[in-house]
Amino acid sequence: DSQTRVLATGGASSNKAILQVLADVFNAPVYVQESANSAVLGAAYQAKQGHLLGSDAGDNEESHEAITACLPEPTLACSPFQDAAEIYDPMVIRYRKIISMIESQ
Repeated sequence: DSQTRVLATGGASSNKAILQVLADVFNAPVYVQESANSAVLGAAYQAKQGHLLGSDAGDNEESHEAITACLPEPTLACSPFQDAAEIYDPMVIRYRKIISMIESQ
């Protein structure tokens, strides 16, 4: 899906090699949030959305995008290499077959 993107947070998000592997495996661009504690911030915004959706305070059907619109846009850190799908797609098929075999035992 061309809309897919990965948002990396936490300590590993500063490791360019790990971000490149993520981009290649998911065949999607990887973005990072420049703010400190971005994982905690994301959890707080999800909690806010859950609270608003669960409250009786009128029309609170705000989307996650609307709630987080005040945040700066994440920064593109890595894009997948052109041959990433050619390399990783067969691995995903193989992995799924192995998992299927394990589950059937």
